[in-house]
Amino acid sequence: MTLVIRGAQVADGTGGPITRHDVGLEDGRITDVAGPGSLTGGRVLDADGLVLAPGFIDMHSHSDLQLLANPDHLAKVSQGVTTEVLGQDGLSYAPVDDTVLETLRGQLAGWNDDPAGFDWSWRSVGEYLDRLDRGIAVNAAYLVPQGTVRMLAVGWADRPAKPAELTRMKELVATGLAEGAFGLSSGLTYAPGMYADTAELVELCRVVGEHGGYYSPHHRSYGSGALEAFAEMVDVSRRSGCPLHLAHATMNFSVNKGRAPELLKLLDDALDAGGDITLDTYPYLPGATYLSALLPSWVTEGGPDATLARLSDADTRERIRAELEESGSDGAHGVPVDWSAIEINGVRRPENAALAGHSVAESARTAGKAPAELYFDALVDERLGTSCLMHVGHEGNVQAIMRHRTHTGGSDGLLVGDRPHPRAWGTFPRYLARYVRELGVLELADCVAHLTGRPARRLRLPDRGFVRPGYAADLVLFDPETVGDTATFDHPRRPATGISHVFVNGVAALEDGLPTGALAGHSLRSPGRGR
Repeated sequence: MTLVIRGAQVADGTGGPITRHDVGLEDGRITDVAGPGSLTGGRVLDADGLVLAPGFIDMHSHSDLQLLANPDHLAKVSQGVTTEVLGQDGLSYAPVDDTVLETLRGQLAGWNDDPAGFDWSWRSVGEYLDRLDRGIAVNAAYLVPQGTVRMLAVGWADRPAKPAELTRMKELVATGLAEGAFGLSSGLTYAPGMYADTAELVELCRVVGEHGGYYSPHHRSYGSGALEAFAEMVDVSRRSGCPLHLAHATMNFSVNKGRAPELLKLLDDALDAGGDITLDTYPYLPGATYLSALLPSWVTEGGPDATLARLSDADTRERIRAELEESGSDGAHGVPVDWSAIEINGVRRPENAALAGHSVAESARTAGKAPAELYFDALVDERLGTSCLMHVGHEGNVQAIMRHRTHTGGSDGLLVGDRPHPRAWGTFPRYLARYVRELGVLELADCVAHLTGRPARRLRLPDRGFVRPGYAADLVLFDPETVGDTATFDHPRRPATGISHVFVNGVAALEDGLPTGALAGHSLRSPGRGR
């Protein structure tokens, strides 16, 4: 044995009782789970008083680019994450051609940056996964992004796909799944994925289901039409026969305060009828996205250059303002925008740095402008590469949803920007500190299962998510009395406390609370593709 973790309180990922064991590791695998003091040989790590759990699985991550640009990935390693799921919200960088890649680099700069001199040599899903295998700190799974696929086959037109275009999209999805993707994601408030109708989504999901994958949508509204949007996704799953995983399944905005039970009844009714449905959430109230996401869908038709042209026209600006502030655009979830709740948290141009950390309303008062005018000017000046926080959540809804029988954890974390959302650094320890130790919303063993075993089952990972002999040695060791998040909205890049060791494929990525710089992670391929 290479290492014996001695006397740990093992939360094995099932949600069952926490029991004290020795756990042996060798060649990247768990070799033994035995009574305390019974394992000998190799180096011994004394874990008395500590909890040993499977490595946390981030079911909704936006590390697609930063994992390659900064492969040591301290934001996730420091909070015990050993696997994350990329390709989220229907927009990512594979599969692409040269033109689509160039567009995505600009469109997603507010999520992922666009690093100078970066090597963009991949084009297919398989090539992207191969690129990850050159050396990353954690394991990564990938979802085929439906918006990117539509960009390739249809472009930026707001219309139903033609038969030949639909056929091509289905082929692109099938190829991505065959190359190792675990499923399909959508961002149905983001162009151009939002232009797909229900029938189109059903056809794509049939392909996903046939390949053993799952569908993970950011659905059409988290605001005034939230329940209807959730119901549409349940219907897509039922009609296509494809398992459903609801991304960041929140009920936000004032119109949805206290309405989480309505969502949970919808899901429970579908589950009781035989549906295969899971969900993820992050343990915070504000959301985060790129600033231009609030725009009405018609503004974004034709792509970024067409969007910028519309934003530069005074008459068109007034039409957009009225829709944003008076009726609520589809991009803003059908709720009139409250500019005091929209905080710019990342800009690309140094001369706009003063905008970061302030609401649009605050910055508008300082500049002597109307809020919508400042918003439009910022989008044009930044060429849409601006990110924001949306302060629209409700604690009661957050707690009710995280108790659900199919709940898993996902950070939805953006790693770039002046003041990114602290969920990128704090999601998993925050569950353990605030919602287990402080509030008692979840029991410790149950919470660990939410973050490990449940997501492993959704991903159909045959050897991860549990502390069992023969399983990959993806493990986290933490003190249940001190584990916690320290990242805040003012200081969002602070690492967790109380996490002493993190092992990825048996190699220590965090040791005695300090990063080792090890790059022992790799891409995970969907079942049947090895790994």
